[in-house]
Amino acid sequence: MGTTIDLSQLTPLEHLSTEFSTLDDDYAFIRITEADRASEIMSSGPVRFDGMTWFLCFKGSIDIEINLHPATLRANSITVTSPGSFIEVKNVDWTDLDCYILLVSRDFMRDVNFDLNILSAISPASKNMRENPVMEIPSEEANLLKKYYEILNHNTRNSDSIFKKPIARSVIAALTYQLMQIVSTRYPADDSSQQRSRRSAYVNDFINLVHEHHRRQRSVAFYADRLFISPKYLSLIIKESLGRSAAEIIDDYVILEAKNMLRFSGKNIQQVSYELNFPNQSSFGKYFKHLVGMSPSEYQRSN
Repeated sequence: MGTTIDLSQLTPLEHLSTEFSTLDDDYAFIRITEADRASEIMSSGPVRFDGMTWFLCFKGSIDIEINLHPATLRANSITVTSPGSFIEVKNVDWTDLDCYILLVSRDFMRDVNFDLNILSAISPASKNMRENPVMEIPSEEANLLKKYYEILNHNTRNSDSIFKKPIARSVIAALTYQLMQIVSTRYPADDSSQQRSRRSAYVNDFINLVHEHHRRQRSVAFYADRLFISPKYLSLIIKESLGRSAAEIIDDYVILEAKNMLRFSGKNIQQVSYELNFPNQSSFGKYFKHLVGMSPSEYQRSN
């Protein structure tokens, strides 16, 4: 999809970041420090990556939005985003900033041989981390995870052997298991106090459904039907839980998608309106201007 960045688009960062390395279209490692303040490397607006993104922060802080949910990375904290997530950096405290970012493509993750029994056993912990994406960890654990990042960076920059990819697969698998071990100790699978209430489950499932279907579906009734509840009840629990209506959440996703397509896809406005399932360009234009305050063409020119 045109709005999704791929690893080849990150190559210019090699000259903008403190450290950068990439292995073909498989993964990229980026280190951001206070020295990168002038490069405006963190101010590219909302983007989506069709793979997993791992942020590990050691110093400073970064305010981000993940699928429109605000989160803050502080010293010794980590977050992992799932494939297709919208990510936007909102604010950066550059003072002594030291942050590692690892982007792993969806295809490369499929090549990693995970033990499915282990992953299924810790799925409750995984769900909890999706709901609370930023996790602060002791410095000892942060430094342990840091070593995996550094091994990947070294493997990419300093090895020309035929074993480069197998090494990367093994290290990323080990990094994933290590992270899940850290998460599972905080959210034990058999701890009933950590189980989501039915209402919070509806909210979380609604967000996941909107993330999946917003390009084609903008009706609250569609999502309520998928959750087997009434549109009225869905609107009630979303408003009470998030402070905004279900319709507003859907609109936010559609507009975020539209903005990304208008900026990055190279498609014209008519094509964007088709991709987002509007009956015609005129209806898309009215919808966009009502929510953004400017027409799609004005938005394109301003960016």
